[in-house]
Amino acid sequence: MSIDALKDKIPDFAKDVRLNLSTMSGDETLTPQQKYGLFVACGIASRNPVVRDALIGEAAAHLSPAALNAAKAAATIMGMNNVYYRFVHLASNKQYGTLPAKLRMNIIANPGVEKIDFELWSLAVSAINGCGMCIDAHEAVLAKHGMSTDHIQTAVRYASIIESAAIAVEAAEALAA
Repeated sequence: MSIDALKDKIPDFAKDVRLNLSTMSGDETLTPQQKYGLFVACGIASRNPVVRDALIGEAAAHLSPAALNAAKAAATIMGMNNVYYRFVHLASNKQYGTLPAKLRMNIIANPGVEKIDFELWSLAVSAINGCGMCIDAHEAVLAKHGMSTDHIQTAVRYASIIESAAIAVEAAEALAA
């Protein structure tokens, strides 16, 4: 499947989502690896199989096997970290923040692609999952490595568009049932 096939599944009440998907697919703000890695990581993070499959299908021809695996790893490791660190941040008992996480996260140190790309994908997934601690941490690494505010904002904009596509597809499926 492709983004065009995904747009066909977006109902008329979500026309803005279709338009945003078109804008996103034609956007050249980021490098191809950054862009298509975001498609994969955010598609997986959306937890919608239609969106996931369309975006992985769109990205597969543009990513090396290592980059495809790294984007999948970013979605996966952030799925774990976002739950844990969101809890640490929101829990009234601040002692949790002083305890070791005891979570394996080796992929973050050696993702198999440029660190900045992996961090960008991790930031976008963290935005989808709503983890403020992870958003702050990944945004700081990106800024430290010289990534512009515009590029960071583009990644989060992609995440928001992809998440809205998942919601629109689910709403259309609910109406059809």
